[in-house]
Amino acid sequence: MKTRAPLALAGLLVLAIAGCSGNTTGSGANASGVTTLKVGTIGLSSDAALKIGIDKGFFKDEKLNIEVSTIANPPAGIAAAQSGQLDLAYSPSIPLLNALNQHVPLKIVSAADGYEASAKQPANLAQVDDTGLFVAKGSSITSPKDLAGKTVAIPARKAQLEVTISKVIKDAGGDPSTVKWMVLDFSSALQSLNSGRVDAAGLVAPFTGKAEAAGDVRLSSPGVAFFKEGAVGLYVAGASTTTKEPAALQAFQRGIYKANAYCNTHLAECQQVGADLTKVPLSIIQNGAHTYWPTSVDIVDIQRVNTQLVQLGYLSAPVNLDGVLFK
Repeated sequence: MKTRAPLALAGLLVLAIAGCSGNTTGSGANASGVTTLKVGTIGLSSDAALKIGIDKGFFKDEKLNIEVSTIANPPAGIAAAQSGQLDLAYSPSIPLLNALNQHVPLKIVSAADGYEASAKQPANLAQVDDTGLFVAKGSSITSPKDLAGKTVAIPARKAQLEVTISKVIKDAGGDPSTVKWMVLDFSSALQSLNSGRVDAAGLVAPFTGKAEAAGDVRLSSPGVAFFKEGAVGLYVAGASTTTKEPAALQAFQRGIYKANAYCNTHLAECQQVGADLTKVPLSIIQNGAHTYWPTSVDIVDIQRVNTQLVQLGYLSAPVNLDGVLFK
């Protein structure tokens, strides 16, 4: 997941980025043939593609009106999509798989963000990964393997950073089951790292940049190390929307992929949009990892995550992915 600076909003707050004419609420097209889709995001700079799709008329061309809300976190979005409060919600593949494992009926409609093909990635993975595993300047820890038995700060248990950091520890020859996980917000995690309260911290931008400015050392870029390539952030829909609005969801696919392709070729413009949306200074976004917006979802990329969650013990068995892609 590209976790760039989520907005600190709890609940659903409508963003003032109305899509096109037609004030339909709920499902179904209005008298002009325009269908409104309610889309929930978690306030990332990668939301720029959705905003671009609205501003450039890509969704309007598909006879869609997009109402965007900011949700507290992916599980909240999944719950809203399941209940029909939202037609589409942003979810990285890890919380999606956790939901599918609990038999929540969701389908992947499109990619929201992710990583370019591995062969096209730079040698310095920090340029594409906005997450980082850091130790303090002067630490004796020089490899993720050394974190066995150590204290590592993460924002939530069994969520993306714990999973991806566990993967890099295991790959380096360490035992992630011995790690003492400490749940801290990113600001507190950075302070705790530099005060010696924790041995390492999983951070996201802009806190990765603050860590580097303080002289802290990046041990790994765990996001790209785990996901490798392809779609990570996804737009998912619940059973009520996939049943009632299949044509509108197909139209959303066309509109968002046109917007994703546009952002990949107009990076500076979309970085500015992302900065405006998140209120993060443009310089921080420009100096951080560059967002990539996939224009398709390959089931292989979802299965790769599925397999690794089992290998790391976060799932007891692989989730059945038959039919999970909306077509």
